[in-house]
Amino acid sequence: MLRRDFLRYLFKGLSLLTLGEGLKKIIWPISVNAALPPNRWLFLVDTYKCLGCGFCVQACKLENEIPVQANVSRTWVERYVVTPEGTLTDSPKEGREGFINNRVELAPGRYQNIPKEKIKKGFFVPKLCNQCEKPPCVQVCPVGATYKTGEGITLIDRKWCIGCGYCIMACPYGMRFFHPQYHVADKCNFCYHRIHKGIKPACVLACPTGARNIGNLRDPEDQVKKIIISQRVGILKGEYGTKPQVYYLGLSEEVR
Repeated sequence: MLRRDFLRYLFKGLSLLTLGEGLKKIIWPISVNAALPPNRWLFLVDTYKCLGCGFCVQACKLENEIPVQANVSRTWVERYVVTPEGTLTDSPKEGREGFINNRVELAPGRYQNIPKEKIKKGFFVPKLCNQCEKPPCVQVCPVGATYKTGEGITLIDRKWCIGCGYCIMACPYGMRFFHPQYHVADKCNFCYHRIHKGIKPACVLACPTGARNIGNLRDPEDQVKKIIISQRVGILKGEYGTKPQVYYLGLSEEVR
């Protein structure tokens, strides 16, 4: 036998042995399931129930050390006003003070009063970090300060963040911002410090109508999971392929 033939057969044998070892692991799904975290968090927003009161925004800011008067927030509420001429959208002060009139903020300091008879439809849409299954923010962070946990939550390590802003630019949903005090990237994390203790996020508890709910994908009895599986739900900007884990009931086509 030639030396090259011997080496070829030798490498084939080693490959089969390696594959065999891999198959041993593949055919034992119990060990794989046991290694999975018990929780896989997702979020459900019912736009039919949202009143635009802004209580969720206030609760979030107080819970997560975001200055109330700062023009940034981990969550906010958008108002959509549909007229014969088109759709107008605004979120003055992140919606934290609610929406008390028909005056729509077109830009900072610019407003337009919409007569009631011209309003074909009006509704509110709360927004928050989508905890994407394929988060672009994680990919662009040069120091690993933004990372994803096994429970599906994308977190930011303030001690490692260098404030480069790459993750803020990478997020297609505009969910990230610079914290006005710590000067690092910040965003919603489903109140990770609370859900780890079995406590619901601050925004969920503050909502007077139950428009916001958190669920666990790995809990077979979870009510939020059952709604997402059995009812017609929508996601934001699905064309980006990030696989958001925030789902919406009653998501209108005007929402962007």
